[in-house]
Amino acid sequence: MLSMIKRRSGLAALVLAGAVLGSALTGTVMAYQPHMQAALRAELNAVNQLQMALPDKAGHRVNAINLVNQAIAQTRAGIAAGAR
Repeated sequence: MLSMIKRRSGLAALVLAGAVLGSALTGTVMAYQPHMQAALRAELNAVNQLQMALPDKAGHRVNAINLVNQAIAQTRAGIAAGAR
């Protein structure tokens, strides 16, 4: 259990370091947006779960994947806009 927590903490630190380094290289400072970042993680998890679901949903699963992918794009655009 402790090793899983350490791994997750390490991964979070790596992602944060990558964001900071990436913003430094592009000359912009990214504003920390915890709610937008949490929404993006939830959307990525949702699309992953939908992709793993059985496909026999009369097209609704595929439609949901498309809609969540649109939400991901919009959330990423919102994060980028907030970083300006």
